[in-house]
Amino acid sequence: MEYIKIVIQGIIQGLTEFLPISSSGHLSVAQHFLGIEESTLIISIVLHLGTLVAVFAAFWRDIFGMIKEFFLTIGDIFTGKFSWKDMNDNRRMMFMVIIATLLLVPAYLVKDFFTCMEGDGDIIFEGCAFLFTALLLFLSDACVKGLKTGKDMKLRDAVTVGLFQCVALFPGVSRSGSTITAGLFCGLSRETAVKFSFILGIPAILGGSVLELKDAFDSGVELDYPVLAIGFIVSAVVGILSIKLVRLVTKKNKFKYFGIYLLLLGLACAGTGIYETVTGNPVRFQ
Repeated sequence: MEYIKIVIQGIIQGLTEFLPISSSGHLSVAQHFLGIEESTLIISIVLHLGTLVAVFAAFWRDIFGMIKEFFLTIGDIFTGKFSWKDMNDNRRMMFMVIIATLLLVPAYLVKDFFTCMEGDGDIIFEGCAFLFTALLLFLSDACVKGLKTGKDMKLRDAVTVGLFQCVALFPGVSRSGSTITAGLFCGLSRETAVKFSFILGIPAILGGSVLELKDAFDSGVELDYPVLAIGFIVSAVVGILSIKLVRLVTKKNKFKYFGIYLLLLGLACAGTGIYETVTGNPVRFQ
């Protein structure tokens, strides 16, 4: 049963980390109905690291280009050749990722404010967050098609996307859905909005995982390495397929279908949560 549960969670993480439907919310709901109460932190970390592999596999050229530009920028600063106006796509996007990520620092200092509703045994909040994400997706489809690429991004674009990423710290609010929508609101082309959103997730996911590792190991929970390995592999493989699907859906301007799904899921979760609260009978599939 443990192998079945980790495969289910790996598939959910791989799909929902990149599809604009919230990985944290879906994992929380899945763990609620599967009755998973222990080891959820370390499992969540491993599954998130699996999706990082998917991002590197899908955008390795862009990521390598940004890393290269980071070191070239240092050299240009010391030699007086640096110019903010004349940066290429990779260099400007590298700066935009750094700026947007820095906005997460104060948010992480009060992360309990965002995550206090996660793992509380109640899925009403997740249901409401799904409904909020659905609204964002409906609005994203109504956006005028933007043309801005990485080299056209401005400071305000990075700040806007970064603030939306902070909102996505609430369980049930999709990080990819929020940041892609924010990019579209800023006039980014759909391809650029997707690329920036997923690459922006690298420091967020990696940083969050590192910060939580200590708490995970200090919990004293015995680790089942084969189970964790399966979850890591499943989330990575499914994540790669999910990224390809998001690229396709974004080009065809079909986010509304995910919005409809989240609308129905949000209503179902909120309704189930209210039922459990009123009756005192938890709904479980075990």
